[in-house]
Amino acid sequence: MITAAERLIKRMSELGVRYVFGIPSGSWLYYMEAMRKEGIEFILVSNEASAGFMADVYNRITGIPGICYATLGAGATNLTTGVGSAFLDRSSVISLTTEPSNPMIGRTYQMGIDQQMLFTPITKWTTRMSSGIIDQVFQKAVHIARTGVPGPVNIGLPEDLGDLTVQDIEEQMSFEAPYTETAPADAQLARLESRFKAAKRPVLAVGIGAVRAKVAELLVSVAERHSIPVVLTPMAKGMISEDNRLYAGVLFHALSDRVAQTYRQADLVIGVGYDPVEFNYESWMPEVPLAHLDLVPADIDRNTYPAVLDVIGSIKASLRFLDSLDPIKNEWDIEALVVRKNAMFKTFEPPKGKFGSRAALAILREVFPQDGIMTCGVGAHTHLIGQMWKTPAPGLQIMTNGWSSMGFGIPAAIAAKLSSPDKKVVCVTGDGGFLMMVGELSVAKRYNLAVVFVILKDKNLELIRVKQAKKNLPTYGTILDKQDTEETNAMFGVPILCAENCDDYRKALETAFEMGGPVVVEARIEAGDYDDLILRNHK
Repeated sequence: MITAAERLIKRMSELGVRYVFGIPSGSWLYYMEAMRKEGIEFILVSNEASAGFMADVYNRITGIPGICYATLGAGATNLTTGVGSAFLDRSSVISLTTEPSNPMIGRTYQMGIDQQMLFTPITKWTTRMSSGIIDQVFQKAVHIARTGVPGPVNIGLPEDLGDLTVQDIEEQMSFEAPYTETAPADAQLARLESRFKAAKRPVLAVGIGAVRAKVAELLVSVAERHSIPVVLTPMAKGMISEDNRLYAGVLFHALSDRVAQTYRQADLVIGVGYDPVEFNYESWMPEVPLAHLDLVPADIDRNTYPAVLDVIGSIKASLRFLDSLDPIKNEWDIEALVVRKNAMFKTFEPPKGKFGSRAALAILREVFPQDGIMTCGVGAHTHLIGQMWKTPAPGLQIMTNGWSSMGFGIPAAIAAKLSSPDKKVVCVTGDGGFLMMVGELSVAKRYNLAVVFVILKDKNLELIRVKQAKKNLPTYGTILDKQDTEETNAMFGVPILCAENCDDYRKALETAFEMGGPVVVEARIEAGDYDDLILRNHK
């Protein structure tokens, strides 16, 4: 006989789980002891929201569902911020939350709320565990989290469950691979062929579904075979090289009006794994036909856009079909596209003598390895990174653009380093997001994780300030620091390197990447670099 906690943790181990992220409670002690014996490491975080963010990124990198834990009440409500990220950023996550024991359900109870109701709108499924169905619940949770459009599942653990005695495990549990989608119906592919061949200026719009489908090479093959421009959503960065002549840019982010100069000419949009959770079709598409290649039908206003063809099934199969067709004759001026793209990137070159956000990102890109992983927070810098940061492959730039929670960048970087210990990892965040999750530096220090945290310090919530300026409103409620605070050379034992100009910043980065542990690089940038670059008219 074993405990319920031991049985659940053994099943996690069989799934391949290496880490569980969270903050413990008294009833969680049995599970932590089982993890210690099983060789799964419990990563103690500073805020439960970070546990959800870390589980999200762990799944993105490893493909294994991320596991996070919080106690009941305030712990669970904190965790929902991270679980919501997994829900709208489409990551397979299993959140475990302590709940009252069965006799106390429905009673007035310290810290007690209806957590099943709490997690219902931000999960694919939420349920409650009991000692007799541990295997069934966990296996179903994994299946639901991984299949179709991935997302989080919540399992409530009654407070008195962990030390209950259950049958020992006799056979290892098998977890089926994520569901392999079937090919689209022949009739759908035939209609796709007809619409594709009739188009004079088709454009490929690529989203996070294509990243999950692992079709980057096939996507580029289709684009090059038919000489079609490609636009990306921010979370699809890396699906095609920015240096490819057919790369047109990233939707919605900096200088999006330059990107619009290409897709406004399109007479057919082909959405490839396009997920409107990042940016609705209607927010940028010209009123032309849409062919939507995905696992689920397009979410679009079909009154304004009546010519929608849903090609439902394997994205890979749909792209292979397009790749098998004879090259189409189209009217795209690819040389003009290249000129537009090059002019856009020329605009991102930092002004000489100015240490602003463009200079900080440009120097970091020069210093940082091409195969390193960069995470970022949410703010004005995200819009700049989305367009300016050259990303050689999918997964090398990690952001939240469905949930878009400030504070994401720091825990994301920690999870990235735990998941890919041999890769260089850097986090770029604004000072607002840094203030939200600064406590997680203690986690990086505790595990001696070689992560460089670049803080773009301009003492303002720049994205909101820019929005105020565009509405001719005064700057109000966005200033983070009205005076210079006393300098310190460390925080939670993590060294801080400060830079106030380009030369010192480059030296600080080079030093930080050689230090072998967590380091903060405080880039004291000049404000105002975003004003003419972000929130442009793209439709």
